[in-house]
Amino acid sequence: QVQLVESGGGLVQPGGSLTLSCAASRSLAAIRGMGWYRQTPGKQREWVATVVSGGATNYIDSVRDRFHIWRDNDKDTLYLRMNSLEPDDTAVYYCKGTFRNRDYWGQGTQVTVSS
Repeated sequence: QVQLVESGGGLVQPGGSLTLSCAASRSLAAIRGMGWYRQTPGKQREWVATVVSGGATNYIDSVRDRFHIWRDNDKDTLYLRMNSLEPDDTAVYYCKGTFRNRDYWGQGTQVTVSS
């Protein structure tokens, strides 16, 4: 099994920045397709960004030039740097990873972008 614990959310003004962290209970080298998702009330969970073990990244178009995802295998932690935050980025952010063909999710961290 894998436990994923997110942190770093909070309240930020439009145009501000936050860095989310997702600490894994086992080596990231054993976890595939780590990514970030987000969800707002009444909507389906939305994929935001993914980083594969080789370091290649992919982003939803709305965040491509503002967010940066990376993984630190030495710290077994996944990160998401969010710049130029907009009110539409307000959501609960979740990290996800796949271990032995099973998906694991963190508990989520709230990000609120508001003046």
